Amino acid sequence: MYGYIGSMRTRPGKRDEVIALLLKGLDALPGAGCLSYVVSECPDDADRIWVSEVWESAEHHSASLQLPETRATIATAMPMLTGEFTRQETRVVGGIGLP
Repeated sequence: MYGYIGSMRTRPGKRDEVIALLLKGLDALPGAGCLSYVVSECPDDADRIWVSEVWESAEHHSASLQLPETRATIATAMPMLTGEFTRQETRVVGGIGLP
């Protein structure tokens, strides 16, 4: 399994709007190989969002970025982001709710 943990910084006051976008287009993800997708607010930074994902494979994750729903979400969110991102890829070995 492939894991991806990332953060993004929103423009001031835009965090809730970006979170709503990220949570809106989840219906296609399970069919694309997504096993877990969690969006979190950073408790000590009002403009940071964390996203933790688990996929069947890195290839499934890459392919998901081409889904029309994903591309539309990214295009809508980008103007509300500062461009400051972090990312960490992981090799998932198990956990609650995972195969």
